[in-house]
Amino acid sequence: MSRQMLSGVGDTAEAAPAMKRAEVPGAPSGGPPPGATRSKPRHTPGPPHQSTPRPGRRIGPVARVNLLAAAGIVVAVLLNLVAGRHPIAIDDLLAALAGERVPGVSFMLWEDRLPQAAVGVLAGAAFGASGAIFQRMLRNPLASPDVIGVGYGASAAAVAGMLFFGAQGIGLSLIACAGALAVALLIYAIADAGKHTGARLILAGIAVAAMLQGIISYLLTRTDIRMASDALRWLTGSLSASTWDRAGLLGAALAILLPLLVPAAAKLRILELGDDTAAGLGLGVRSTRLGLILLGVGLCAVATAVTGPLAFVAFLAGPLALRLCNGRSHLGSAAGIGALLVVSATFIATNILPDIQLPVGVVTGALGAPFLIWVLVRSNKEGT
Repeated sequence: MSRQMLSGVGDTAEAAPAMKRAEVPGAPSGGPPPGATRSKPRHTPGPPHQSTPRPGRRIGPVARVNLLAAAGIVVAVLLNLVAGRHPIAIDDLLAALAGERVPGVSFMLWEDRLPQAAVGVLAGAAFGASGAIFQRMLRNPLASPDVIGVGYGASAAAVAGMLFFGAQGIGLSLIACAGALAVALLIYAIADAGKHTGARLILAGIAVAAMLQGIISYLLTRTDIRMASDALRWLTGSLSASTWDRAGLLGAALAILLPLLVPAAAKLRILELGDDTAAGLGLGVRSTRLGLILLGVGLCAVATAVTGPLAFVAFLAGPLALRLCNGRSHLGSAAGIGALLVVSATFIATNILPDIQLPVGVVTGALGAPFLIWVLVRSNKEGT
């Protein structure tokens, strides 16, 4: 046998173990021969493992707006409690909150400022959520309850109940709800001729609101001056008559209505795709729209029955929440911003003039009127 053949056989014999070692998963090439003691490979520390951040770990715009609104409400409530025309020392405040009897402070805190703060937060949340429902459903920032006549329906019914039947408390709330519901259904029936459009409903609401304003003025001229004065004060919108009973009544109503905002937001997202698309997805468009109207009317009516029509709170809260949430679903955020608006307006109304405590509705109206003008000018420029 030639030297080249022997050399080839040797090469093949030496390559076979290497091939077998290479076939073993995880075996390093060129390792020690079989039988040799293998040393454990040293683990070389590498760079720390950086996991890809999940989108859910970051706070979204809606959650951020909700947190900021909650913090703002706490700050505004504290300002109403300790600062202003009749300030309360922090020590006295903590002692009164702990249940101690502090002369002068305990009564002012538990019978005036805390009930006022509770009613302000609850009513503001109700107005804000109600306005956002109508504005999103009709896809128009002008479609708030106090613009399209729903608030005037509650006001007219409540004034009639106060003047003719002496209604108060739960009775007044039920009358206000009935009046707001009747007006909302009337506006819906007028606007629902043919294709349902938001512009037609808004125009019908403005016309009905003008009629209801005339009815309210007539009722005030046909009653006793003292009762007319009380009704007129209520029509301005005020928290001065806030009590724990009214706060409890409003809280019980909102405990039923506010959880319905979760399914309402889901329905609104489908409706925003258009009536035809929503119907194609299996949504009953007419019944859903009617249910949303009833929810918005209920929120507006229960708040109006307790505080009176606080002007422009429902109108302001929805667009502000929509802008801050970057166009996301914002019904809960609108409720928080509405509460913040009312509590902040309460502090301004109490302390802006040295010797006069303004009704809260005066301040909210003064804040909302320029915003309404801006919306109208912007809509005119855009041709909408």
